[in-house]
Amino acid sequence: MARILAIDYGKKRVGLAVTDPSQIIANRLTTVPAHTIWDFLSNYFKKEKVEAIVVGYPKQMNNEASDAVKYINPFLKKFQLLYPEMKLEIYDERFTSKMAFQTMIDGGLKKQKRQDKDLIDSIAATIILQSYLEQKRNKQG
Repeated sequence: MARILAIDYGKKRVGLAVTDPSQIIANRLTTVPAHTIWDFLSNYFKKEKVEAIVVGYPKQMNNEASDAVKYINPFLKKFQLLYPEMKLEIYDERFTSKMAFQTMIDGGLKKQKRQDKDLIDSIAATIILQSYLEQKRNKQG
């Protein structure tokens, strides 16, 4: 099996998480500056077999897209142009940054470490991916 890669795309930073090859567990991968995401993906796809990409898509409480989609939509379009054969899914990412921050608190991280936006973004990507995997399993079983 191939991996699934999750992307928490932001204007400045992109959080990334990935499954194991059996697609059982979501693992925090890294955070990269947004302007380097295309180089990162190109290099990553050369090293790892990836079956699908899950991109966090922020929605508001009324289920409408949030303002952040103005950065995400161009990313999605370019991704589909560069990698038309890759399965691309969007996933509602409401509350993932808050959940990531709470996860850091629950994990006992000190206040200074909890202010690390790179860490928050990669944890948010992990939460997106784990939620996606659970939803996928629930549909199958």
